[in-house]
Amino acid sequence: MLVTLAGAMSTAELGISLAELIRAGRVDGIVCTGANLEEDLFNLVAHDSYVRIPNYRDLTPEQEKDLLGRHLNRVTDTCIPEEEAMRVVERSVQKLWEEADAAGERFLPHEFFYRLIRDRTFADSYQIDPKNSWLIAAAERDLPLFVPGWEDSTLGNMYAAHCLRGKVRNPTTVRGGIEYMMRLADWYRANCGGGGIGFFQIGGGIAGDFPICVVPMLHQDLQQTDIPMWAYFCQISDSTTSYGSYSGAVPNEKITWGKLDVDTPRFVIESDATIVAPLIFAYVLGN
Repeated sequence: MLVTLAGAMSTAELGISLAELIRAGRVDGIVCTGANLEEDLFNLVAHDSYVRIPNYRDLTPEQEKDLLGRHLNRVTDTCIPEEEAMRVVERSVQKLWEEADAAGERFLPHEFFYRLIRDRTFADSYQIDPKNSWLIAAAERDLPLFVPGWEDSTLGNMYAAHCLRGKVRNPTTVRGGIEYMMRLADWYRANCGGGGIGFFQIGGGIAGDFPICVVPMLHQDLQQTDIPMWAYFCQISDSTTSYGSYSGAVPNEKITWGKLDVDTPRFVIESDATIVAPLIFAYVLGN
């Protein structure tokens, strides 16, 4: 099963249930946004400094500006502290970027994160139980991760700034999305067997749109028509179908693009993923 993470699921602490699913061997790969990749690590090292805003729907623009002045970046009802979370991680990963750049080496974004975890860079300052970090669980299994659009994440922006300053000379020291797609194609071909791989999508956007395209790419562009379709498609989403909605295309529309087939089992759960995903994970685990 391939799981895709959009939205702010890491800050919503999906790791509490997803990490257990990973360690149980029920997840074979994850596609996530750059934000979900880094925010699981932010939560791991700075959880105690997070600020909760239960009345976030009632905030005025002036109150939002006050949060900015306090270097508190809001994600729904949770503010991530810049210095305790983002800058702490930046200082450590910057060293890895610069070392790789100096050695003429290139790595994918998540490989730098795996390095931080395996080197136990922050191990003495974890502020949540490591069993509740899906990124730690993924690193323990060396789980394949694919992070399209990493450049628009906080650390992606910081990396661009380091390149502009000349701290990193080769911008491709951190490898990008096309190389992720190539790796995803190799992974799909190696693991699809005779029945394909299940596709479990949380939210919309690039986290789901990027990986589902690998099958039509293999079929239509590489002419590898013996590759099976996705085994099933399941999405948790509250997006409505329209030209302007956030990946609100119904599964049937994906058939016209060669992403799914007529007989592909298709499911859409229209609800809040922070509620539904942990329930589904618990069911899969038999809890």
